[in-house]
Amino acid sequence: MNTTLPQICANSKQQFDLTSAADQEYLYRLVESLQGFALNDIVKLGNDSQSPLSFRMAAKIFESKSYVQSTTKSLKIGVVFAMWGEQNRLLAHSEENPNGEDLLNVKLNQLNWLLADSNISWKLYAVDDGCPHASGTIAESIREKSKLAKHAEILFLEQHLPSKKAPLKNLASADDSRKGGAILLGCEKALADGVDLVIYTDADNSVHLSQIGLLLAPHLEENYNVVLGNRKDPKSVLVKQENRWGIGIKALRHMQRMIGVSIFSRDIRDSQAAFKLYHKNILAEILENPSVFDFSFDSDWIACVIAKEEKFAKVPFAFIDSFAESASIVQGPMTTWETLLKGLIRAVRAREIPHNEEMAEIVMQEINSHHDLDLLINDLPEELLDASDKDLGDPAIMSPQAMGAWIRKKKSEGD
Repeated sequence: MNTTLPQICANSKQQFDLTSAADQEYLYRLVESLQGFALNDIVKLGNDSQSPLSFRMAAKIFESKSYVQSTTKSLKIGVVFAMWGEQNRLLAHSEENPNGEDLLNVKLNQLNWLLADSNISWKLYAVDDGCPHASGTIAESIREKSKLAKHAEILFLEQHLPSKKAPLKNLASADDSRKGGAILLGCEKALADGVDLVIYTDADNSVHLSQIGLLLAPHLEENYNVVLGNRKDPKSVLVKQENRWGIGIKALRHMQRMIGVSIFSRDIRDSQAAFKLYHKNILAEILENPSVFDFSFDSDWIACVIAKEEKFAKVPFAFIDSFAESASIVQGPMTTWETLLKGLIRAVRAREIPHNEEMAEIVMQEINSHHDLDLLINDLPEELLDASDKDLGDPAIMSPQAMGAWIRKKKSEGD
């Protein structure tokens, strides 16, 4: 008796381990088992939150693969990611290296599996962001041994600094970069190599790159030159380590959305998703004068898109958090939030898009370090106690003046 699609779904694995080579291979076999079934049925079942995790991932990859196989358009794409502190995840999993993801080989295999028989040529750009643990050197050693070596290039940010030209002319050293400088270098090299599109992602395996057909479809079919992955979409597959935020996270988001009103009012709720596509023309404009070189660069790029009145699409995709060695965990959550808030302020000011300058000025005056945010994260102003997520960012709910007064009160209590 032939196996039905619901049976394949029901028998699929409930979990997926980013460090497991066996799980990676299993996912490809699962995708292949979907051949012959209607795409709409696969997508519908994959969008069901009750379906097993591996099936939901396979459905996204199958949809991506189906589109790539259907298009006859020729493209040259570059895929860029930054490396800092990736010395463990670059290597394969073992008892001695429990967080190993073999990330470079996995990414190369994912892209090759998807694009090998298509009209799309590709290259992967991995950029060492001044890593003190020699991520770039380790990656180059891995690349040299790969059968797909010609599809990868390892770059070292520190070798390109200081620079007298954009996009790196305002970056003094690799020590001053926090991901953004490395991504900019990778994009600059990709454009110099003549790519049509750049897709950037994270170093870890949180995003299965065989999904990039999901980004390509809106560009090729609807002429979107910017396509943003959106983990907040109900049709996305999101497995994320629960952040142990205090209740004050609502206050931080309220400030963030007031400052970035031009971004968040356009329903861009996942500005930091590391799965985005930019056409070479809009990317060239972004690279002319970037405002930030840290991991808040996403906000700067999106602010540029808004300032240029460039239309954009958003797409759901599958994301599994690679939590164990995340840079945000190493540096601390409030250090991350300080960077995000202040980077957003620099971006909206530099790109001259509408924003709440009063809230921006309060943040710059009152938040002197992540320690000030530590004083806010476990409390919440009365005005925001019953505020819904949709309310956050509305100054009528809590004004910048009221927020400033609350911040000063919490700081005084912490002295």
